[in-house]
Amino acid sequence: MAHITFYEKPGCGGNAKQKALLISAGHTLDVKDLLAEEWTKESLLAFLSPLPVPHWFNRAAPMIKDGKVDPDTIDADSAIALMLDHPLLVRRPLMASGEGRMVGFVLEDVDAWVGLAGQSATDDELGCQGNQHQCSGHHHENGDHDHQPGTCR
Repeated sequence: MAHITFYEKPGCGGNAKQKALLISAGHTLDVKDLLAEEWTKESLLAFLSPLPVPHWFNRAAPMIKDGKVDPDTIDADSAIALMLDHPLLVRRPLMASGEGRMVGFVLEDVDAWVGLAGQSATDDELGCQGNQHQCSGHHHENGDHDHQPGTCR
């Protein structure tokens, strides 16, 4: 089983369910506050850089819902600068185990990454993933990127 550093928004019901699922599967967690972490450009990019910029964002963040930030049109440098000032914009959870990194919690991707020992849950049980992009290691029809399984959410 894996030891996972799990960056969450404290009090988030979705993150609580995700942690419980990982623990039930036999993993150990080092839980950290995503909002209180002293992020740098480099530390955030260690998680985010494999993904297209729009997939870096928590689409439920108030700045996005209010139309102040458009994840589909922002460039990487501007996105990182905003996220360093407003970590609520970062898609969560961020998870690390060994050299592996994951952004968001898509059940199939987490299972492929660290294994879930047959644990299952619905998207509703895991929290709001509503309009997040999900895929499992295929080339996108629109050609926007190619990736390994578990790296695109």
